[in-house]
Amino acid sequence: MSSEYAPRRRVVITGTGVISPIGLSTAAFWESLLAGRSGIRRIESFDVSDLPTQIAAQVRGFDPEQYMPRKVWRRIDPFAQYALAAAIEAVEAAKIEIDEELAPRVGVQIGSGYGASTVQQQVTLGLEQKGPRGIGAFTSAASAIDNAAGEVAIRFGAKGPSGAISTACASGTSAIGEAMRWIQYGTCDVVLAGGSDDSVTRSDIASACSARALSRRNDDPEHACRPFDRERDGFIMASGAGVLVLEEADRAMRRGAPILAELVGYGASTDAHHPTAPHPEGAGAQQALRAALADARIDASDVDYVNAHGTSTKLNDQIETLAIRKVFGEHATRVPISSTKSMTGHMIGAAGAVEAIAAIHAIRDGVVPPTVNCFDPEDTEVNYVPHTAQEHKVDIAVSNSFGFAGHNAVAVLRAWRP
Repeated sequence: MSSEYAPRRRVVITGTGVISPIGLSTAAFWESLLAGRSGIRRIESFDVSDLPTQIAAQVRGFDPEQYMPRKVWRRIDPFAQYALAAAIEAVEAAKIEIDEELAPRVGVQIGSGYGASTVQQQVTLGLEQKGPRGIGAFTSAASAIDNAAGEVAIRFGAKGPSGAISTACASGTSAIGEAMRWIQYGTCDVVLAGGSDDSVTRSDIASACSARALSRRNDDPEHACRPFDRERDGFIMASGAGVLVLEEADRAMRRGAPILAELVGYGASTDAHHPTAPHPEGAGAQQALRAALADARIDASDVDYVNAHGTSTKLNDQIETLAIRKVFGEHATRVPISSTKSMTGHMIGAAGAVEAIAAIHAIRDGVVPPTVNCFDPEDTEVNYVPHTAQEHKVDIAVSNSFGFAGHNAVAVLRAWRP
C-alpha cells in the first residue's frame, strides 16, 4: 500500500504495555522470554477433567484494582481488563499527556479474535437460569468485541477514531498496521493500538479440542508447545494483551519522547482457501510478507530477525517455513527465526501485538528470544534459535501473524534513525 504520490508521515513506537502468562509488564515479559520461561500450566480455573486438553497459558496474579476502579472491572470482561491495563502501562511509558487539544487526534484500535468470552458465557447461563432479569444493564456493551477499545478511549479521553479489528490470530498485527495508516495519512497523530484476548474458557478450549488444534501433552505442560519441532502436536491456548503507543515521528521528537523503534511496513492478505487450514503453499503468507517488505521499501535480505507466527501445529509451522524460504531465498538460512509462543502459548488476538513488542526489544537489546522445546527442528538449515536466546544485531525485524480463515498480517519494524 505504499504511495508514490505523496510522502507519508513516519510512525514510531513510544510506549508499550504487556499483560501475559509470563509477565504482567513489558519488562517482566521480556525478561521471561530471554530466560526461556514457560507460562503453560494445568488449567485450574474451571473443570477440565473431561477435556482432551487440560493445559493452557493463563494470566496469573492479575489484580484489576491496580489499574481501574471496582465499578469498571466488575462490568467488563477480562479481555477488556487486560487491554486497559496494557494501555495504561504503554501510555505511562510513552510519557504522553492526552489533553483537550490532543484528544481529537488520538485514536484507539484494539484487535481481538474471541472478544468477551467470559461475559458471553455468563450471559447465556444467566438467561437460562434467571431469565431476562439475569442480564445486566451493561451486558450489550461488555459483550461486544469493541468493548476493550471503548474502555481504553474512555480512560484516556481519546476522541479520534476507535474500534476493534478482528482477523482471528492476526488481529493484533492487523490493528497495529491499520493504526499506522491512520497516522501515515494524517487521520491521527497518536494511536493506542494492539490486541487482547482471554480465550481460556471451557467453551473455547472444548471447541479448539474438537478442531484437533490443541496439544494434548497434559502430563508435560512446559514442553507441550513445540514450534517447528517434528514432534509438535498442536498449539496452546493463552490469554493476554499487548498495546503500543504509535506516534507521528516529528511530534514524538518535538516533545522528547522515548522512541523505541519505527514501524515501517505492513502487509495483509487472505488465503481464501479453508476455514482453518493455511494455503498448502503458503500463498497468502508469501503475499503478506512481500507486501510488508515492499511497504517498508526494503529487501528480504535486509531483515535481521523474524518473530514467527510459529503456533506448534503441523500445518502452520511447515507452511510458514516454506513461505519464509520462498520470500527470503538463501537469506532464510541466515536470519534467526523464533516463535515466542513456545513460552507464552497462543494469545490469539493479543499474539501479534505482544510479538511485535518482543521484536522491538530484540532491536533495542541486540538479542533474539528463543524457540524453546525445538528439540528436533523440521528444517535443519534454518536457525529457529532453539532453547536459548542468541545475541544478534537487529536493525530490521519482521513479525508474522497468520490466522484462521486465512487472515495474514505482517509488520516490519526498524531501529529508530531520525
